[in-house]
Amino acid sequence: MESGSGLDPSKSKGGGEGKFGAFLKRVEPFLPKKDLNPIELRSWAKKTGFVSDYTGETSTTKSGERSSSSAFDLPKGRGDDQTDQVSSRETDLSPILGRSRRSDIGSDSSRSKPGSVEEERGSNRNEMENEGGGKRSRDLENGSYYPGGGEGEGGGWPKPIVMKYGLRDNPPHFVPLIYYGLQHYLSLAGSLVFIPLVIVPAMGGSDKDTAAVISTMLLITGITTILHCYFGTRLPLVQGSSFVYLAPALVVISSEEFRNLTEHKFREIMRELQGAIIVGSLFQCILGSTGLMSLLLRFINPVVVAPTVAAIGLAFFSYGFPQAGTCVEISVPVIVLLLICTLYLRGVSIFGHRIFRIYAVPLSVLIVWTYALFLTVGGAYDYKGCNADIPSSNILINECKKHAYTMKHCRTDASNAWTTSPWLRIPYPFQWGFPYFHMRTCIIMIFTSLVASVDSVGTYHATSMLVNAKRPTRGVVSRGVALEGFCSLLAGIWGSCTGATTLTENIHTINITKVASRRALAIGALFLIFFSFVGKLGAILASIPQALAASVLCFTWALTVALGLSNLQYTQTASFRNITIVGVSLFFGLSVPAYFQQYQPLSTLILPSYYLSFGAASSGPFQTGIVQLDFAMNAVMSLNMVVTFLLAFVLDNTVPGSKEERGVYLWSRAEDMELDPAMQADYSLPRRVVQFFGCRCC
Repeated sequence: MESGSGLDPSKSKGGGEGKFGAFLKRVEPFLPKKDLNPIELRSWAKKTGFVSDYTGETSTTKSGERSSSSAFDLPKGRGDDQTDQVSSRETDLSPILGRSRRSDIGSDSSRSKPGSVEEERGSNRNEMENEGGGKRSRDLENGSYYPGGGEGEGGGWPKPIVMKYGLRDNPPHFVPLIYYGLQHYLSLAGSLVFIPLVIVPAMGGSDKDTAAVISTMLLITGITTILHCYFGTRLPLVQGSSFVYLAPALVVISSEEFRNLTEHKFREIMRELQGAIIVGSLFQCILGSTGLMSLLLRFINPVVVAPTVAAIGLAFFSYGFPQAGTCVEISVPVIVLLLICTLYLRGVSIFGHRIFRIYAVPLSVLIVWTYALFLTVGGAYDYKGCNADIPSSNILINECKKHAYTMKHCRTDASNAWTTSPWLRIPYPFQWGFPYFHMRTCIIMIFTSLVASVDSVGTYHATSMLVNAKRPTRGVVSRGVALEGFCSLLAGIWGSCTGATTLTENIHTINITKVASRRALAIGALFLIFFSFVGKLGAILASIPQALAASVLCFTWALTVALGLSNLQYTQTASFRNITIVGVSLFFGLSVPAYFQQYQPLSTLILPSYYLSFGAASSGPFQTGIVQLDFAMNAVMSLNMVVTFLLAFVLDNTVPGSKEERGVYLWSRAEDMELDPAMQADYSLPRRVVQFFGCRCC
């Protein structure tokens, strides 16, 4: 014992060593032993299969205290031939002692009095506080700390991200609650409302149809987000129109059966999509509710998720800028403004808020939309002898045919949605008619729902780390996937063109807003439901020029690629195994669909160039004589995300590699949830639902 201890056995009565004195001799401060061999720790980790699950998060205990968890990669170790024995031994003990990286090992205060545990821990806390200060707060606002923590100085361990409002926290007043709720959806505007601006015109829909679909999407987003916040994983994730379903929808739209329709084309395609989405959503419900998803989770890891999500964004590389380039005087300024707001102005704070980062999309759209309005009013798109009513009036005039395309994509008054849409419109089930059910499109959506589930798994994992909560259990993940299937079922019944799943962009939104309050998200969802009843609001959004919408989607798709590849941070990124699997999956995920897409000689004469990559379903190389099966397989193999997922899934689960190298997702156990009140508060269903089903941690 150190001097100063009140219980020194050498000072016991009689100088003898009784039982109590012998016990005290065995009690020593929790410090490194001089004869400790660091190799023993590494060999122990390898024998027992110990895997570090360090995320840098903090969890709120029942008493309200914050307990932090640190972890290090024991199997890798920190042994270095150039360091002395003391540094190596202390480094290997850091996982047990919970110390920071080498910053405190080399300090004099940590080695001057090895017997004072509290003094050493205090010095570590002071060190972290000194390092934190203003720079750490600035870095947190600038996004330097990402899921599980951010970059530390000098190669230090990542520090936990700081949230303004956690999962169960609520703003003190109702006004901030509304503000933070709406803020979340405004930052996701590119994903929530711009898909109809692209897909409805491709379906042959009118401006009034576009406004109606936008209102339907707002309604479905509000309802499904509330359902997920209270009955899904209960993570603060917005459910909305997903890009996962956009490419399959374009494949169906570009098929020979629908491309030549003239009457009721929009309704016919919509009913076909509704039936396919309903069947695909039922498959997803079965996948989550039967426990099959829990088994599948053993094979879904970052090396599978990263290229799959990246392929979702890359699938539109031949569609994005060719569509946006129809009016470069609008599209280029939008993209430039988005890059300036998200990258160059991300550290600028106005009244304590990172306005440019959070509202990059709404600000850029508003500025460029106003600029386009001045161009339209100023006569930039007025051509001699051409009427502003396009394309109906100009298609009969030879002099105006070459200008009709530009006027349609650039003018702000090209849409008649405002004059044709009612003030009050309530979207209702089967508003476009009863769905069609065909095997060919249903097979496509079954594969799509599987990819959507894989996408959601990566989002669940990253979000749980970002909001400083413990990872959900496999059962919670399965419950979330099952509810996503139910959400897509609602989307199919109401007819929103695509399924409703977890938006990958949620990760970016939570990271920049630092708000993860469930209640704030639910309040914002209620406002979306209210806005969906205002028909004129959908008409205003439907009036956004197509080139402007395509430009915003170009940025959003690029962000999806980046967020997908960010899942590789959980793996050993320098591993040849991992980079080969990701590279091969992405390359062939783009190249194999290109092979299927070349078997369409007639499509080049009918479809626009940016739709050619989605027209392989009707004339691909897969020919068995069964028309329905041929259509489905040609369509599936022409989807980049499906091919990439299949390759990554097979390679990652067959090529040998350690758990640390693969970055295997570590999910919490059901037993841990039963014993942890904080986990139950984060992930358990509401009390009344639990009482109804009779399970505590379901």
